[in-house]
Amino acid sequence: MKLGVIADDFTGASDIALMLSEAGMQTVQFVGVPSSTEASGSGTNCDAGVISLKSRTETAVDAIRQSLAASDWLLSQGCEQIVFKVCSTFDSTDEGNIGPVTQALAERLGEQTVLVCPAFPENGRTVYQGHLFVGETLLNESGMQNHPLTPMRDPDIRRVLSRQTTWPVSHIAHRTVRQGAESIGDAINAKTGSMAILDAITDEDLIAIGKAAAGRRLVTGGSGIAIGLPANFGITPHQHSWTGTGGKAVVLSGSCSTATRGQVSHYRQKAPSREIMVEDVIGGWVSIDELVEWTISQDEPPLLFSSADPETVSQVQQRFGRDKSASAIENLFSDLAAALVGAGVERIVVAGGETSGAVVSGIKASTFEIGPRIAPGVPALSVAGQPLALALKSGNFGGPNFFEDALHVLRAGS
Repeated sequence: MKLGVIADDFTGASDIALMLSEAGMQTVQFVGVPSSTEASGSGTNCDAGVISLKSRTETAVDAIRQSLAASDWLLSQGCEQIVFKVCSTFDSTDEGNIGPVTQALAERLGEQTVLVCPAFPENGRTVYQGHLFVGETLLNESGMQNHPLTPMRDPDIRRVLSRQTTWPVSHIAHRTVRQGAESIGDAINAKTGSMAILDAITDEDLIAIGKAAAGRRLVTGGSGIAIGLPANFGITPHQHSWTGTGGKAVVLSGSCSTATRGQVSHYRQKAPSREIMVEDVIGGWVSIDELVEWTISQDEPPLLFSSADPETVSQVQQRFGRDKSASAIENLFSDLAAALVGAGVERIVVAGGETSGAVVSGIKASTFEIGPRIAPGVPALSVAGQPLALALKSGNFGGPNFFEDALHVLRAGS
């Protein structure tokens, strides 16, 4: 294993795993830090290992503990470089996680300067003058300011990161980045002892940043940062084999993002759907058995969703509390996914990072094989040793037809 990735959520893990796989790296995605039994036969027989954590909304102490354990395991497998994969919208709690985890990893690895770049231009995430944009819109005006768990109200990620770490936060502007890897390297050397935010607005920028990152022990960024890293290990792009699976299918959505709500609205016009209300779950009025029976009885892959608009989410959180509301839905989807797989469902499309984590936990998967691209940042995944294929989608990823596209790829494998 050459490259190790620590991802702070499940959709982010599959996102960067796809990037590495498409760049030619034989990539395996692990759910949590593998045990010796889980890793046998796959842990050392790959170029890149991606460990999926569910640490984005954990306390900084817990996130650090999990991330250091992941780093130690990856290093034990021979990894020469660690990537701390964060969301391309840089979201975390006010108390941090990105800053504290990056600092802890740097100190464990002995890295004095850490490159930080969440940009993912293919999905519209760019960094310019230290500010993060989603398309043409500043982060804090993109809808992320309404995220129910990690609202982002400051687009200047230099300020965001500075509030989360005791390290100095520096900036490498686009005028330097566009001059290429050598200029970036010179700028990095001039900013020793800091976390350096790098501007990036094109894939070419990320390739140059990746080249400049050669030999560094730690990089923090979105999945886009992976574009330029495999070449540092002499790896060139090539396709890996992957086979889809048929059988019953279902779409589960717990994301309240603008993109997902549009996808839900679109898919509801074509397939059976059931909305799951938080108050019904908390009140004990939702039956897992009944939902499974209804799902299995449908001729077309149905949609079960809890994807409300920001105003409704705010009202629910005020009534029940943010943590109680979130955990109720996550636990419901976790139990539901386990029951659906037990009933013979073989394809599951999931929308939302927290929901994806809940589903993966419910089905007790430990290792994923990386399949073809469904949409930018979203691969098809197969559970090792089972006839079970998944798509784990970050909330704002994918076009209006994403659910139909995902179901097709999970069946056909292309």
